[in-house]
Amino acid sequence: MTRPVAVAYAAAAVLAATALCATLWKGPAEPGIALVFGLVIVVGELARVRLPAADGGSRSTGPLGGAGALGYAMLGEVGGTPTHHGALQVIAVVVVASLVGLIPHVALGRAPGLDMAARTVLGVGFAAFCFQPLYNSGTLGGSIGPGPLYALCLLAITLLTGCFDAFLGAAIAAGRSAWPLWPLLREELRIRLGIVPAIAATGCVLALAVAVAGLWALPVFCVPLLLTQFSFRRYASVRATYRQTIASLARATEVAGYTPHGHARAVADLSRAVGRELGLPGPELTVLEYAALMHDIGQLSLVDPVPGGATAGLDPAEQRRIALLGGAVVRQTGVHGQVATVVERQADPYREQPVTARVVRTVNAYEDLTAGSGHVGSGARERALEQLRLATACDHEPRVVEALSRVVSRGADV
Repeated sequence: MTRPVAVAYAAAAVLAATALCATLWKGPAEPGIALVFGLVIVVGELARVRLPAADGGSRSTGPLGGAGALGYAMLGEVGGTPTHHGALQVIAVVVVASLVGLIPHVALGRAPGLDMAARTVLGVGFAAFCFQPLYNSGTLGGSIGPGPLYALCLLAITLLTGCFDAFLGAAIAAGRSAWPLWPLLREELRIRLGIVPAIAATGCVLALAVAVAGLWALPVFCVPLLLTQFSFRRYASVRATYRQTIASLARATEVAGYTPHGHARAVADLSRAVGRELGLPGPELTVLEYAALMHDIGQLSLVDPVPGGATAGLDPAEQRRIALLGGAVVRQTGVHGQVATVVERQADPYREQPVTARVVRTVNAYEDLTAGSGHVGSGARERALEQLRLATACDHEPRVVEALSRVVSRGADV
């Protein structure tokens, strides 16, 4: 376990334990309100969806549960009556409700990992400690009072909480993978742009509506977000099916004996890591991964397989022919046209290629050069990288080769 991950786990564990002990010692304030918000969080956890993560995998998220937790963290009044539950009780209620809502997921073996649990505790704690002390001390009500500025203050807290959570997620991912923090943070922020504004706005609306109308406002404002959550679930399912289809097509060359087993996945994983190292945005990383998975599909047109599937040593004209045939096959599958373009242009001189094609070309050559070495040791890696550096005059962009070298040195290809 790396230091950033250990620090996040320790901080979340200490905060959760402190909140639970303090709440049990003093007894919950306004237990009815805590129970209602806890039920909202439980329902949100039961209806969790999986979305892509910054490290290229996926993560489980519960928009309704997040909105309910934020609403409770920023709750000052219920039907015009001030509350006094405090930040520690907010954390305790969220922890208990989240655990209850995750029981079915644990039983089915699809519970979110410890990273997400730590982020939930720390994120809710951040929002609660930003709002509750200001409200309970009278500072917020005295200096701002009810009105538009109060609503803007709540929105600002939720947005700051979203940024804090994105930074925390990027720091944990960077600690696990040794990738640079900034590209991971940018990817986290991009991923969260789709649903975090809805969570933030709903959390603010919940707090404001309950303050005026009481707890009856909760179901009225939770239903739209719950419907949105089901839409995200359907979107995630379609995207997962699409990804599985591409992976299945990519394995066609392996099944036919044209490429070694696992070659396409190895090129895709390493290409995505190099693309992230170069700072490519999320959509380009997705195109890069899909193109890398399907980069060898043109070999199905060959009468005799290339030994080891290593096309890097073929005549440039033959490489170009295979690439064009591969692009034509990709276009027939209905995959996005940008993926076909990358597959078609991977054999072009690198100065004429888009950066995604340059990455696929260089990573594929690296995999071909290190193939057959068993467990790739440092000597084989250095020899392969040296050959790529010697070919930077026309075959490989120096910037891509150096990015690949940094990724390989961190062991991202293992």
